[in-house]
Amino acid sequence: MIQTLRRVFLTLLFLSISTSNTFAADQAEGEDEPIIDVMGTVLDHDYFKTPFGKVYLPRIFYWEDASGETQLSFYSSTKKAEASGEFAMSEAGAIIPADGGHIKIDFSITSHLMYFWISVILVLWITISMARKYKKGVGRETEPKGSFQNIFEILFEFVRDNIAKDNIRDDKYKKYVPYLFSIFMGIAFMNLFGLLPWAATATADLTVTATLATITFFITQFSGTKDHWAHVFWFPGVPGWTRLILTPVEILGLFTKPFALAIRLFANMLSGKMMIIAILGLIFIFADLFGPGGAYGMAGLLSVPLTAALYFLKAFVALLQAYVFTILSAVFIGMAAEDHAHDEEGYHAEHIAEQAN
Repeated sequence: MIQTLRRVFLTLLFLSISTSNTFAADQAEGEDEPIIDVMGTVLDHDYFKTPFGKVYLPRIFYWEDASGETQLSFYSSTKKAEASGEFAMSEAGAIIPADGGHIKIDFSITSHLMYFWISVILVLWITISMARKYKKGVGRETEPKGSFQNIFEILFEFVRDNIAKDNIRDDKYKKYVPYLFSIFMGIAFMNLFGLLPWAATATADLTVTATLATITFFITQFSGTKDHWAHVFWFPGVPGWTRLILTPVEILGLFTKPFALAIRLFANMLSGKMMIIAILGLIFIFADLFGPGGAYGMAGLLSVPLTAALYFLKAFVALLQAYVFTILSAVFIGMAAEDHAHDEEGYHAEHIAEQAN
């Protein structure tokens, strides 16, 4: 165990130092670029960065030219799109049709989308391979084999028993376990990829977190019972005039829940990534102010040890944020799928009175 922790620590140190090299390489591409481009590092890009260099991603546009004709165009990279003469770069750095038209829908593949797909593929591969093992009886008739299957079983039982079962009624929770487990693993992978110095944190993109929150929103609404919708549009057990206030608040609450899900995950992951980059950036700032001696001093005394500590903290936060998103999704689904007892609220008495009238 100690040997494993030692290897993990040395790996993180290597990653933190190699991150510095990545920044230095980017800086060398242009003299006018700032010493540390924090936002440029966390933004979505049209290339996929690897330890060996950049791989430019396809650009796909559904666009309308100046004459009003629409067309779908595919290019292997942004440079190829510019070379075609149909597109050009604007002063703001966005690609636009050269003849004055406009892009209606940009289907281009980006770095955040790549890491989203990789995470989804990993979740599918893990769950399918584990399902095959359980079908053969490994882990079902015998004990789980290997650390990989043991970790999978621990995580699956954690999501099933501590997230789904604790927040969704007993006769309904099982059908939501696949979704909750998938979203927990997917977000955890996307968060953990962000620890790699060359990689991007897909969950630091609002479109990704908003998409995940939208999926939870629709599952929640489609799981709603008659009792749930009665609480939204005709709150029981309260004076009639208060429903004029409660109904708009309840309808607004349907949308604020997924909004909070999206913003919470996005803000936490974006701020964590920016913090690590900013601390590592102190090396280059000190190198610019005091030369190589200042850079080595800052790296040895503060930046590298603090970044290594932050990597451990970020790994914990990556799993914690996946847990928070998943348990909140389970809570929202459980609230919608619940049938409330209203005896103490006079609910049945009110309904009987309404039926009598």
